[in-house]
Amino acid sequence: MSHPTTIDQGIALDARGIRFQGGPQLVLCASLFYFRLPREQWRARLAQVRASGYTCVDVYLPWNFHETAPGRWSFEGRRDVAAFLDLAWEEGLYVIARPGPYICSEWDGGALPAWLGLDPQLRVRQHEPRFLDRVTAWFDQALPLLAERQYPANGPVIMVQLENELDFFDCEDRTGYLTALRDQAVRHGITVPLIACSGQGDLEGATGDVPGVVPACNFYPDDDSPHIEPEVRRYAELLAERDLPLLITETNRRHRTLRRLLASGASLIAPYLQSSGWNFGYTPSAGNWGRPGNLMSHGYDFGGYVSSTGTERPEYAEAQILARVIDTLGPRLALATPTAPHTPVTTDFPTSSSPSALRLDGGGRLLAVPHLGTRTGTGTGAGTGTGTGTGPDSGTAVVNGVPVAVAADSCPLMLVDVPLTPWGHDGTLTLASADLVAAGEGVLVFSSEVPVTVVVGDLRVEIPAPTAGVPGRATAKGLTLVALAPAEAVRLRATDRDGTVHLEAPAPARPAPAPVEVRRTRRRAATAPELATGRHELPPTLESLGVYRGRGTYRTTTDLTGVDELLLVGAADIVDLSVAGRVRPTIAGFGATRRINVREATGAVDVEAVVEIWGHANFDDARLPALRLGALRGLGTLWTVRETADVSALWEVHGHWTGRPAPLRELGGWSSTRVGLPVTYTREIRSATAAALHLKGVVEPVRVTVTDGEPLTVDTVPEAHAAHSVHTVHTVHAEDPWVPLPAGTHRISVTLPHHPSGGGLRAELLALDPVTDWTCSAQDDDLLTGFATEAAPGQEVLLPLTLAPGEEAWLDVDLPTSHGGLLLRPDGTQIRVTGWAGGECVGRVWVGDRPDFSGGDANVLWIPPGWSGLTLLVRGAAGPEVPELRVLRLESSD
Repeated sequence: MSHPTTIDQGIALDARGIRFQGGPQLVLCASLFYFRLPREQWRARLAQVRASGYTCVDVYLPWNFHETAPGRWSFEGRRDVAAFLDLAWEEGLYVIARPGPYICSEWDGGALPAWLGLDPQLRVRQHEPRFLDRVTAWFDQALPLLAERQYPANGPVIMVQLENELDFFDCEDRTGYLTALRDQAVRHGITVPLIACSGQGDLEGATGDVPGVVPACNFYPDDDSPHIEPEVRRYAELLAERDLPLLITETNRRHRTLRRLLASGASLIAPYLQSSGWNFGYTPSAGNWGRPGNLMSHGYDFGGYVSSTGTERPEYAEAQILARVIDTLGPRLALATPTAPHTPVTTDFPTSSSPSALRLDGGGRLLAVPHLGTRTGTGTGAGTGTGTGTGPDSGTAVVNGVPVAVAADSCPLMLVDVPLTPWGHDGTLTLASADLVAAGEGVLVFSSEVPVTVVVGDLRVEIPAPTAGVPGRATAKGLTLVALAPAEAVRLRATDRDGTVHLEAPAPARPAPAPVEVRRTRRRAATAPELATGRHELPPTLESLGVYRGRGTYRTTTDLTGVDELLLVGAADIVDLSVAGRVRPTIAGFGATRRINVREATGAVDVEAVVEIWGHANFDDARLPALRLGALRGLGTLWTVRETADVSALWEVHGHWTGRPAPLRELGGWSSTRVGLPVTYTREIRSATAAALHLKGVVEPVRVTVTDGEPLTVDTVPEAHAAHSVHTVHTVHAEDPWVPLPAGTHRISVTLPHHPSGGGLRAELLALDPVTDWTCSAQDDDLLTGFATEAAPGQEVLLPLTLAPGEEAWLDVDLPTSHGGLLLRPDGTQIRVTGWAGGECVGRVWVGDRPDFSGGDANVLWIPPGWSGLTLLVRGAAGPEVPELRVLRLESSD
């Protein structure tokens, strides 16, 4: 389908690239999120991105960050996205705005407000009226801010992204959904390109192939894969057929990989996440990174070129070098088109299986030659055939018959047959084996760690490998050739015609202050108030109690006479369950059914559960109920187990060559030569109460159909019975191998691939009675923050502080002053620590036995500079050790 490519307001897209009002540009873009930084640091972080050579930032606008409760909007303070956009414009950066409505970003709920799940008929990310009505309310707030700041007239916004990686989600009407979002953007006056990114290469799945919505691509390859280039070139070709450029809206952060993407035809390269930040308060998500239920840490950092505290990593200098190459080649590179690498290349090191090249506008080619080997230390460059001099490990590439040195773990952008006329020389640069970072009349400057080979016309010269403070130099046909070490190339200010280089002075290094151990705190006598929410027959969700971020407490008394175990179904996120005064190990099952041994309790006992929200799902992971997008939080349902029966035998077998009457076998016990093909096991199950069917030994997902309807006869086959009955289908996973059953008679069908060498399945049926009559109280983030930031009397205590499981302590901590903020590292066992400073919840740390965490350092809290006061809520958790806060370690993040 054809798409409009020329956009009003100074932006045009076509197969050759992106054209701005001032001409074509190849865009390097860094993710930088206002909602993950203190407002006081916005300008400095934006300036840091600009100083890296990147010319653009992409920024999500999280819906639930601005609509904090239904109909309650906030665009002030750290939520003032308009001010952030204006600062970006002042710092000379473009912006790609990403208002969702869904953003992923490992953010609470993917930015979809938690209360959307309270409407059972509302279906998120679907072409569905109730959801779109709520999206309209959000877009009515966000899109005017973007429309007022579009490039070039009033601001930096050059593109607006609709949705985010929709091809990962089971959207039933992609075209209708994206059309609705596009129409809203147009209604609000968005005239810059509207884009939609594909997360796994399904362009139509991401855009619905809607006219006016430009497909973009997210690539997350293995950096060491030799096959990156042919995959990327395929998408460049597919988009060129629509007269569109390849826009890579997310990818890895490593510049060796980014160079390969550039040479494969990308016009926009936006690595995620180059400039890191923080998940303040209750904003991290529960996601599916690693094992199901993985949590995001307070630090939001995936190793980009700037750390969460603002420290520049080695990739920052790599960014500056790549940006210098792009600036030096200018429009010739911005208008380049992918081409097969006609230049023959052989290497003695691991490299791409199909190297990429670009045909430069005005003549010549740019060739990327990645060295995928690793460094083993400092080498001499010996064996390269290209000269001598110390340098890193290197290998030899033969380009057009010319041997050249290539440093390990690098990807030089070599120039081939490039006219030198734009730089005041009547000749041709036949070959240059290193990055060209500056060019002027009569002077070419290269960045390299190894000797550089340059061929001008038919004259080949070797530039010695530069060393610190000593550039490599050579001349060829009236040209002065200079090679700088990368560390000096990033400081290049100017070059004289005779090759004299002028460098910016290096920034002075500041020694890091020594860590400080804090052992004196004040323990508050009072605890945070609870908001009573009445009595409930069954435990309600926290969202139905008005808690979208925070926690709630559930209490009841139940009779456990004759009961050996409880069954907890649907609990999320983090549950501390106490039965008869004994706090059980913390449950982090994210909705998975849990059995709880209560043999030691009898008679009427008190049951209490504290349930904390550690993040709504940011993805849609079907393996666990609470990881479905839009899933609610709370205790779920608690059942007493009245009876347990083994139901592994007497299953009818249907499929393969089974005849009638159906054979009876144990579950999974049919023998067949048709390995891998599905076979169905069916049996009738009766229960006088609600029940749960437990399939033990599940490895691969199993399909379970529960059929209720007309009475069965001996010869009834499942298909005939299903035609006159109601059936529900469950996909049972190893992470949650349970099927709930109401009271009654059911025909259960279990379909699984035949696996004769597998361990087989066992089945048991648990008869259940619900635990009822609950009282609930709520503590949302506003209530907890209000209590934490109020002045309160306390008594001085010395650490270590030992707590009982389930016991809490509110501690006020005096902080030293710090220019760049402080990293707080609680040391202890079996504790969860929540911190508040500057009137805001900073974040949470879990010390001891805990679920998986992703992101940055999961063991620290960051207190930004100027955020006064520090209050900690420390909660003991049952586990293998006694809960104890031993010491608080403070490190400067200057």
